[in-house]
Amino acid sequence: MSVQSEVLHSKRQLILIGILVSTFLSAIEGTVTGPAGPAIISSFGGMKLLSWIFTAFLLTMAVSTPIFGKVSDLYGRKPVFQIGSLLFVLGSLLCSFSQNMEQLIAFRAIQGIGAGAIVPVTFTIIGDVYRIEERAKIQGLISSVWGISSLIGPLVGGYFVDYLNWRWIFGFNVPFGVISMWLIARYFHESRDKREKTSVDVAGAASFTVGMTALLFALATGGQYFSWSSPLLIGCFVLAAVLLVMFIFIENRAAEPMLPLKLFRIRDISVSTVASILTSALLIGLTTYTPLWIQGVMGKNATLSGLTMAPMSIGWLFGSVFGSRLILTAGSRKTSAIGLAGIVIGAVGLALINGSTPHYVLLIFTFIYGLGFGYSTTVFTIIAQSSVGYSLRGASTALNTFVRSLGQTVGVAVFGTYINLSMAGRISRQPGLEHVKQEDINRLLTPEGSADMPKELWNQLKHVLEGSLHSLYVVMGVIAVISLISVLALRNTVPSPEEEPETAKAGDNPGV
Repeated sequence: MSVQSEVLHSKRQLILIGILVSTFLSAIEGTVTGPAGPAIISSFGGMKLLSWIFTAFLLTMAVSTPIFGKVSDLYGRKPVFQIGSLLFVLGSLLCSFSQNMEQLIAFRAIQGIGAGAIVPVTFTIIGDVYRIEERAKIQGLISSVWGISSLIGPLVGGYFVDYLNWRWIFGFNVPFGVISMWLIARYFHESRDKREKTSVDVAGAASFTVGMTALLFALATGGQYFSWSSPLLIGCFVLAAVLLVMFIFIENRAAEPMLPLKLFRIRDISVSTVASILTSALLIGLTTYTPLWIQGVMGKNATLSGLTMAPMSIGWLFGSVFGSRLILTAGSRKTSAIGLAGIVIGAVGLALINGSTPHYVLLIFTFIYGLGFGYSTTVFTIIAQSSVGYSLRGASTALNTFVRSLGQTVGVAVFGTYINLSMAGRISRQPGLEHVKQEDINRLLTPEGSADMPKELWNQLKHVLEGSLHSLYVVMGVIAVISLISVLALRNTVPSPEEEPETAKAGDNPGV
């Protein structure tokens, strides 16, 4: 190997480390928060606001991801990555000092904007630097980091909650963000063809942002804070419909559309988009509400709820490694079908549990769940990058990230509405619970609070929570089956270097 090749290889390795650190940053943010939910409720109150801790982050991430993806195509990956990292670190720091639920939700929104730049650009950088035969292995490695981070996240989150303070789960992100920013700033150097005219699709970005925000706000608050027939919600739905139709009209005519609609003409991208939305909703449902089952129904602490999610992370690790290899021989449809079959088994299994189910059974089903997520997520990312050339790779990767964020945002909003309505309905039908307050539900979620609760009331509320969560698991099982059916429409293609346009190959666009 020549000296120049050795230097190039070393730079690629350092860039990869920076990407892995940023991936770790994003992944641990998603998993470390779950076990802290009950503790945050205990500090600030407001069970109804719990879903907004996740919704605020996911909503802003969802609406900003396509914008940053397109901007990275126009102005480069590096500046977008650095801006996103700075916002994420700032949001994390502010979250750790929040004084009430409203502040925490607002600062989580800032985090989400930063993540909207970080997540798609890290995957896009991989597509720029590595060829397809290397890319599948690197994507598997990236997904492995998600698995490892997901394993560490619940444990760290549970430990912080039980022995330190839930605020540490946000401050924990800061040093990782700074390290990642420095590595990318120091070693990643882009080489892009300058365009004579670079136009930003401001109209498209504005109509999309406002329209999606109105839609997701209506879905997240409907039935909980506002009646579905309230003028505010009806106005939000009308505004969303008008602006999103306008967005489609604008994108069809824009010189540099923020979200190129021609991507949806590619069959595999369209099919994987649908499947990604559904599986992402399942992921957020699992990570948000399983800790409530462990702590509220089983009466365990936050550390054990984190340990219960650990098998999912281990399964994700194995699934991503095997999936990234299998797609190069078996093809995209077969590989994704294997992954979705695992998700179906895990989802249906959780739908069959009850309050007396042994704890190890949950560990088995969460492991199978994670195995399926590892397979499918890796496949969908590779499809997004191998289906287009360099000039659209940022937008295509951002679309893949956006639909996952959209699925999680809609999922946490719809599931949050469902669980609150289900609990309210069960409490109203349960004799003797007419005077139950939200604070009683909050106390149920912590060992300290439930210890002070009258035994009869504790049993009644536990059954209410158990019934509501069980019905949610049934809904998630149905969604899993639908997602499996959807991926059968994929073409069973095997990505290869020959399928990529010349401009998409790493040699034609040196990222180092």
